[in-house]
Amino acid sequence: MTSQDNNADLKKVADLLLTAKHAIAFTGAGISVASGIPPFRGENGIWAKYNPQVLELSYYYSHPRKCWKFIKEIFFENFIGVKANPGHYALTKLQEMGYIQNIFTQNIDNLHQEAGSNNVYEFHGNRQYFVCKSCHKTYSVNQVDLDADYPKCPDCNSLLKPDFIFFSEALPHLVLDQAYKDAEIADLVLVIGCSGEVYPANQIPHYAKEMGACIVEINPQSSLYTSSVTDIMLQGKSQDILTDLVKMIQEIKG
Repeated sequence: MTSQDNNADLKKVADLLLTAKHAIAFTGAGISVASGIPPFRGENGIWAKYNPQVLELSYYYSHPRKCWKFIKEIFFENFIGVKANPGHYALTKLQEMGYIQNIFTQNIDNLHQEAGSNNVYEFHGNRQYFVCKSCHKTYSVNQVDLDADYPKCPDCNSLLKPDFIFFSEALPHLVLDQAYKDAEIADLVLVIGCSGEVYPANQIPHYAKEMGACIVEINPQSSLYTSSVTDIMLQGKSQDILTDLVKMIQEIKG
């Protein structure tokens, strides 16, 4: 795709946002790559380096010390110094301007909130919190000793679980329900930095398409969505394209 083609499509998307009655964003790991967070899948993804077994729920509870060593490295040490990038801020700007209603994310990095976005629905939880399955109390990451052999509940001393989704664990039904409700009424969906591989969250753009929404994909390369549901493909880095999209809308509005 040439830059001229991309610019023409960018204008189309800007016009669609200006006229949409209910537009939502659906984000994946790709939007956070510019923040220094590696993707989970692919040649250079996290699961190419680590054994995914450390994130199996039953294995974590039966081998907490072994799993925590790697979970701490993957989800906490790798995130030191990570900040929201221009893509996150551009999406917040689109929300503030009234063109994006809700953001549905597969990410656990809290960067949408850090950038000031609201109405953020997290399919896979948030690394900022821990939950005790014994006494059911929730703690922020700052309240937990990450350097212990494994994280322990400050109240009952039981094993804490990071409050994000492990393998074999169900997604929060309230988030999934809201996503389907939004997908049913959305006339425009921005799919940003998603591979389309992670079930069941990956079904939301498909459902939105069935309900008549226009699907705009923003990705550096093709995904499982590209040939199945995507109507307009804006190929490139999400931080660049989203920033350009905000500028174009501002120019159109004068």
